[in-house]
Formats: sequence, C-alpha cells, structure tokens
Amino acid sequence: MYTLHIGNKNYSSWSLRPWSLMSGLGIPFHERVHVFGPGWTGKTEGKSPTSKVPCLHDGARVVWDSLAIAEYLADRHAGVWPTDADARAWARCAAAEMHSGFQALRDTCSMSCGVRMKLVAPQSEALKKDVARIGELFGEGLGRFGGPFLAGDRFGAVDAFFCPVAFRVQTYGLELPKPAADYVQRLLALPWMKRWYDAALQEPWRDEPHEEEIARFARVTHDFRAASSKATA
Repeated sequence: MYTLHIGNKNYSSWSLRPWSLMSGLGIPFHERVHVFGPGWTGKTEGKSPTSKVPCLHDGARVVWDSLAIAEYLADRHAGVWPTDADARAWARCAAAEMHSGFQALRDTCSMSCGVRMKLVAPQSEALKKDVARIGELFGEGLGRFGGPFLAGDRFGAVDAFFCPVAFRVQTYGLELPKPAADYVQRLLALPWMKRWYDAALQEPWRDEPHEEEIARFARVTHDFRAASSKATA
C-alpha cells in the first residue's frame, strides 16, 4: 500500500492535493503526518529528497511534488484525469496553472483551515487579478464540461489541486462569481474535505513562521482550532 507523507493539515495546502485526490478516488494509502516546527526535516529516514511534503512512497519507490504524484497515480489508477481528450487537456492545463501560478493568492492568503481572517488592507491588484482568474477558470471548466466538477461529472486531479483554494476562500471570505462560489461550497462539502478539516481543527500545533506570515496580511476574527501546544517535528 502507498504511504503518503504530509504536513500539518491546518497549513499544508500542497499536502492536501494528493491526499484529497487519493481519498476522493478511493485509492488506499497510509498517512504519515510530519509536524512543521523548528526541527522539521522531510529527509528523516529518507522520506523526501527535497525535505518537503507531500511525498509518496510506493514500496521502495519515492515520488515527490504534488503534480508528479498525480501523474504517477494516473499511470496506475483510472479517474485521475478525464477520459475525454478535450477535458483531459484542459484539466492538465488548469492544474499546472495552479501548481505554478497564483503567487499573490499564496502570499497574501496562506492556508489556515481552522481560522477565519479579515484582510487588514485593501486587496492588492495582484491579488484581485488572481481571485478574478480563479473565478474565470472555475466558470470556464464548469461551463465547458457541464459540472458539477471542473472537468465533468467526477472529482479528479484538477479539483484536488484547487481544494486548498476552497479553504482559502472560506478562511478569508474571498468573493467569487456565483458558479465559482457554488463550486467552492461543493468542494467544502465533500466527505473527505470534511475529514481533512475536522482533523485540522483537532491539531494542537502552531508553527510560528506560518502564523507570522498570515498575520502580515490579515487578522483573526475566529479561531476554531484546538488549544495550542508547542510545535515539534
């Protein structure tokens, strides 16, 4: 069975991608959570050659990077990408755009599932552009391929890559056009997304670099997380 190495569920948007993909497609795996903190190292026991999560172990084979993991799984399991050629091409492009783009969204709205935040300054033009592009991209996929997911009637890799965006929309109250906003709510309502969220709320760990990054741009209005404890790796 696969072993998927991930970071804290509250913070680790990159880990959520393969976790939600494998959970949504019913691909069995063992989960290993590595707590962000001063002693963090993904190289412990040879888990990740980059010291980063996510990292997938398939026996002796190690696959790192969320997009590489998705493609590795696509070679072995149906449903990762759509069977329709047009939908598959679009889904790959959209996932790759998320993988390499939206830097203002990442920087300003760092993922923290268990809190609700209010941005302390007006949205920058770069952030507005990223949010507008999210709305445009979601609308295009839903309109072209009929929904309820981005590339058709089944959850797949492209949806998994935008699962962290759904949590960011919820955390920061980002406004999207109705079709895109409705899609975000569908993602948040998925059983495996609820499991991730519930587990994130129960985590006692706080990672100061993450907390400080979030506080640069927003203030906490509600914190639904369990009582904190010092983070250890």
